[in-house]
Amino acid sequence: MITRRRMLAVAGGFVALAAAGAAAGQMPAGTAEGRNETMEIKRNGSQPSRAGQSEYFTGVVRIDPLVQAPHPARVSGGSVTFEPGARTAWHTHPLGQTLIVTSGLGWVQREGGPIEEVRPGDVVWFPPGLKHWHGATPTTAMMHTAIQESLDGKNVDWMEKVSDEQYRRA
Repeated sequence: MITRRRMLAVAGGFVALAAAGAAAGQMPAGTAEGRNETMEIKRNGSQPSRAGQSEYFTGVVRIDPLVQAPHPARVSGGSVTFEPGARTAWHTHPLGQTLIVTSGLGWVQREGGPIEEVRPGDVVWFPPGLKHWHGATPTTAMMHTAIQESLDGKNVDWMEKVSDEQYRRA
């Protein structure tokens, strides 16, 4: 039978081994050589907002960065706020994109498909290479968290703007 005392003794032994390894200048087992083991906290408000570039967006769009993971990770994400009528241009992502709608009412569309309504709590996945756009409805703002990965340093391929005719929902 394994007692609490025995478990504490075994755990203490592991702690002693790890301390001895660290004292000898050795990396603990399972830790990659040269890997940064420092936790990083980005405080709310510490990363400046920026306006969505007019060549990639129609209307008023604000982008608040959330994460840009250091190499070898390749994920990035941001909170994007679209004022009523604002939207992205058509675009694709080399490794896909996930949107998590956090407020308001929005529209998403894949090439050749209908405009779909999205609401807070909805999660949208665009597969790699799928041409699409997303944004607010004509009368209601929308905010979402966008998460994507980079491939060869690139996480998006921008295309033509969504025309007013394409933006109108039938």
